[in-house]
Amino acid sequence: MKAALAVSGGGDSIALMHLYAHWVKQNGGCLPAILIVDHGLREESRMEAATVAGWAEELGFPSHVLAWTGGKPQSNIEEYARTARYRLLGGWCVAHDMSNLFVAHTSDDQAETFLLRLARGSGVDGLSGMEARSSLPSQEFRAVQVLRPLLAVNRTELRAYLTALGAKWIEDPMNEDERFARTRIRKILPALEAAGVPVGRIVQAAAHLRRAREALDAAADDFLYCHGRIDSSPVLIDGAAFAKVPREIALRALSLVLLRVGGAAFRPRFERLEAVLDAVLAEKISARTLSGCRIGRAPKAEAAFGPATLIVTREAERMSGLARSGAATAGPPAPAEAEGGQGSILLPQKGRIRRVR
Repeated sequence: MKAALAVSGGGDSIALMHLYAHWVKQNGGCLPAILIVDHGLREESRMEAATVAGWAEELGFPSHVLAWTGGKPQSNIEEYARTARYRLLGGWCVAHDMSNLFVAHTSDDQAETFLLRLARGSGVDGLSGMEARSSLPSQEFRAVQVLRPLLAVNRTELRAYLTALGAKWIEDPMNEDERFARTRIRKILPALEAAGVPVGRIVQAAAHLRRAREALDAAADDFLYCHGRIDSSPVLIDGAAFAKVPREIALRALSLVLLRVGGAAFRPRFERLEAVLDAVLAEKISARTLSGCRIGRAPKAEAAFGPATLIVTREAERMSGLARSGAATAGPPAPAEAEGGQGSILLPQKGRIRRVR
């Protein structure tokens, strides 16, 4: 399997590197490339990246340092750094025909992600957490699969493993900086455990919600299969049936249609999606637009499901703009961030809509 490992130098990713080296020694095969992102946010980062590259090469791994160059933001650093990191990693993988990228997310990361999204008011999708396998959260690099083999392991176990090996790792002082939301969340985990809410229970809750999300997605898919014409152009939906379906299913069905017609990789923001659903169901206006699509009542000639038939088309202005630029078949535009940053991508296929992990 052609693969790369993202290694920051922290205990989790260094443990992943050693575990992978041990696995290759026991089972044979090629050692993957080690990708080290130098965010350039601290003076020491360049030297630390070189140190990590040296550790990788001692184990026989080829290593590559990917530098985030240019000016750095003064605020929202976490989000900008995450975006830059995935762009560098995804770009390297695509350029070198690597379809699998291993990362060292642990059960502690899963719990922190759950709590961060809970604080943001995320719904079922956001709270379902990270998956063991998902597409890189970028339309441009969605062919790259992110693999998380350590989601069932905690940081304490990984550091104990490294200590037993006599291996070194780097403690990033930014992990202690309480300007960052993840750091603040991490520091309350011991108090939550003392109150009877351990990391394991939080991870378990995320797994329950992941199953619920999968069931809701399947129900939305089934609704469209039974009450829509999603293989036609334009897409038609039985508006009368749409008004009777549970609201969560309606929101998901509408989102899936927008993805299919508009060509985006990720679902639209929930607030905007909900506003369009309310307007369509209330029949207050003839049409609304969202995600490059126009949603409204179908003209009589196309009302396959009667006068309540809904029609979804691409916005005319957007289509004409694509045609003028010669990019009509160049693929969908860059997506907005997925709700909760899950990175799973929804793609249309004939008759149904499938989720790519």
